[in-house]
Amino acid sequence: MAEHNDLGLLGEEKAVEYLSAKGYTIRHRNWRSGKLELDIVAEKEGTLVVVEVRTRRDNYLLAPAETVNKTKMRNTIMAAEAYIFKFNIMMPTQFDILSVVVGAQNSSFKIEHIEDAFLP
Repeated sequence: MAEHNDLGLLGEEKAVEYLSAKGYTIRHRNWRSGKLELDIVAEKEGTLVVVEVRTRRDNYLLAPAETVNKTKMRNTIMAAEAYIFKFNIMMPTQFDILSVVVGAQNSSFKIEHIEDAFLP
């Protein structure tokens, strides 16, 4: 597997650990609808939380959250709509971005959680 794929998997694992520690219930990871994907679908206090995970090395020029563009937001919203219809979910939905910045030799992790990062 390519190094960037390994880094992404590591970031998602750290994101799940972080969210679980904060009281989120993880419903699905890497849920797919056709070509669209949701990184993490969680639930907390009666709210469905769709989490886009962005992982980068600490020497990357842009902050991970800055890499979520309008196209990614639109695709995430469409995938979330498919998820909501498939599982007949009747609760408020929130879209979050979770940035994971990985230090040298995967020795440190900085996590930034942006709640309600964008709206449908």
